[in-house]
Amino acid sequence: MKEVRRYLEDRLGSYSFYFEDLKSGFIYGYNEHVKMTSAGCMKLPVAMAVMKDVEEGKVSLQEEVLLVSRDRVEGSGILKHLNSRAYTVQELILVMLVESDNTATQKLVSLIGFEELKAKFSEMGLLNTTMNDMPGSPINLTTSYDLSLCWKLLKEGEYLTPEHSRSLIEMLKSENKKKKTGFYLDEPLKDKIASKAGDMPGIENDTTLIELQKGDFVFTIMSADLPNSVYGLVSLAKSGKMIWDGITYNWK
Repeated sequence: MKEVRRYLEDRLGSYSFYFEDLKSGFIYGYNEHVKMTSAGCMKLPVAMAVMKDVEEGKVSLQEEVLLVSRDRVEGSGILKHLNSRAYTVQELILVMLVESDNTATQKLVSLIGFEELKAKFSEMGLLNTTMNDMPGSPINLTTSYDLSLCWKLLKEGEYLTPEHSRSLIEMLKSENKKKKTGFYLDEPLKDKIASKAGDMPGIENDTTLIELQKGDFVFTIMSADLPNSVYGLVSLAKSGKMIWDGITYNWK
């Protein structure tokens, strides 16, 4: 994984990177504990926090939540374009993850509250993750280590039940068609990847779980101060290809 670090060090902008082989325990990090703007990647720990409240009986997946015009949040997602109607918590989680919908995210955060969200992040061990404002805000912060830890908790069933952990992983296997770190991979390989991407002006992030017969691998790449989005997408795509090649040829 050193080649990924060397590559990112030579690119314009600032980067954070974390990789872990969940089977062997091998890890490699670069600025992995540096707080950076989370963008859409924050929706992964938010989904886990909401699901934990479901398990604790504080919220029901079938509970209906009314969305009206004043609930609409700009940025990514489709709900801002639709008429007012009620959605179940389960539907909002799905739309938040698969469509990276900011309106669904804001409604779920409002449902459980910022203090509950903070408590759940602490329970998960996300020591450097804070959601301070509505989705899309630059002051919502996390690290590549914390985002990778989310996948580890889901894969190993250390926070949510196996059923709920698996459901979130499966939702994220279809998120955004792997257009970032999985961009250069062959289509059949993308089915083995669950990911949650995020972007804002000057920022391109992606956090990923790869499930293979030889083992399970998690990695996250975050960036800031990019000259433009295309430059950032190329940085993440080439890094993802390096990571995949490393797994393919260096792991047995």
